[in-house]
Amino acid sequence: MFMFMTASNQSTTICFNLQISLQNFHYMDRVAKLASQKAVVIFSKSSCCMCHAIKRLFYEQGVSPAIYELDEDARGKEMEWALTRLGCKPPVPAVFIGGKFVGSANTILTLQLNGSLKNLLKNAGAIWL
Repeated sequence: MFMFMTASNQSTTICFNLQISLQNFHYMDRVAKLASQKAVVIFSKSSCCMCHAIKRLFYEQGVSPAIYELDEDARGKEMEWALTRLGCKPPVPAVFIGGKFVGSANTILTLQLNGSLKNLLKNAGAIWL
């Protein structure tokens, strides 16, 4: 949070801090709304090789995820911050299935290897088989 102190008026500091907090809440709310718009949602960066691998994995499963490329979005940095605050470390790729944060690349690959990713996708309605 940014601090802007003035000797004459502390209400300016409080108002500024509240404004920053509300903006951050707005981005967290935006991420949550985007994450619930489709059965599978991936927050990604177009230059990230792990993001590419995760997107490819879902396409090969027959899933058509909603993909949000943060480096191509005017508010991408803020959404990346919001993803970090929601527990996405690293912030991309961040995979949501059924509106819930599942994990990053390591978690998704582990789920694929142990066979439980397919069940998550079925339960979310992302695949029918």
